[in-house]
Order: sequence, then C-alpha cells, then structure tokens
Amino acid sequence: MTPTMDFCGLAIAYDSRVLEPRWWTADQSRWAADLMAAAPAGPVLELCCGAGHIGLLATTLTPADSRRQLVAVDINPAAVELTARNAAAGRLDDWVEVRGGDMTEVVGSDEVFAVIIADPPWVPAHQTGRFPEDPLLAIDGGTDGLAVARRCLGLIRDHLALDGAAVLQLGTADQCAELDPSSYGLQVTEVRTGESGVLVGLRRPPAADAR
Repeated sequence: MTPTMDFCGLAIAYDSRVLEPRWWTADQSRWAADLMAAAPAGPVLELCCGAGHIGLLATTLTPADSRRQLVAVDINPAAVELTARNAAAGRLDDWVEVRGGDMTEVVGSDEVFAVIIADPPWVPAHQTGRFPEDPLLAIDGGTDGLAVARRCLGLIRDHLALDGAAVLQLGTADQCAELDPSSYGLQVTEVRTGESGVLVGLRRPPAADAR
C-alpha cells in the first residue's frame, strides 16, 4: 500500500521513489499562495514538483477568485504519477497539468507564468550519503548543491511574467549568495529562513524588458 500523509489537510500519497514530503515545505506553499493572489493573470509553474504537495497546497490556499492553472513538472516519472494521483484525490485535477521530462524541454519557449515555484535538490553530491533513506534523484544537487537550482533560475528568467514572482527553496542563505540570482537578471525580494532550508523570493527588476 502506498503511504499517505496529511499535508495541511491534503491527502498526499508518496513512496520510496520520491522524497517524503516534509511538513515545513508548507511555508513555500503559503508564500506561493500569497503571490498567486496578487500576481498578474496567468498560470503557475512548479519545477521539481516531487509528490506535488507544495503546488497543490498553494492552489487550495488561493482564494477561488484568484486560483490559477498549475503546471507541475518533474523529470522523475514516479513524481509525475504521484502528483497526478494527488491532484485527483484532492479534486484539483481540473486545475493541474503534470508534465514529465527535462524542465527545459517540457516548458514551451513561448510560455509565460505569473508565479513560479521551484524546489530543486540542493544537497551537495558528497553529502548525499547522510540521507540514505532519500532517493538520490530528489536530493543530489551536484558538486556544490546548486546544479539544478541554476537550471531553475534559467527557467524563471525565461518564463516569468514581467510583474510576476517566484519562490525558490534552497538549503542555506550562503547557497543563495553563491547562486547570485542577479546574474540571471533576477532580483531577490526577500530571503526567509525556516527550520530547515531557506526560501528566496524573486522577481524581474523594474528595468527588465517585458516579454
């Protein structure tokens, strides 16, 4: 039987092929919901969605008159399967499209999103052995832990609406500084430190060219 957990009122199924949802990631959902309520018209993109809990919770927390279509993306076929299952269980499948594959290939070149949520793996490769119960694909962020985060920043740069906003999850504030979102033409609006990891708010600088 597939384990199921209560994630702030949502029944989220997961298994050993994906990272077990952590309760503290609901902070990213809450922030994303706030952004969705104030963002311009347009859909929401979730990168590295895993079991789908972060984007699905953000969708349910958004007032009905501000709710957006959610495009959830993951390279792991198990994540795609479970996110679709969890969306259906939460009666959110009409609001959610799940895409499987490399993020740079499954997001169309002309697509623009009002809000982007990104939860990439951020554990440096040499430290992944500290987490033997977690699937490697879900936690291995490459040599410095930022390989996938950099790809997420590239997607945010290319697909975020002019007046849109993004929220990125990382391991530490030092990783945010090392990542240097400004080199991608993005502005850090706020960094929130939680019990585990940090959340980074991002937007386009006012001088950025409109898409």
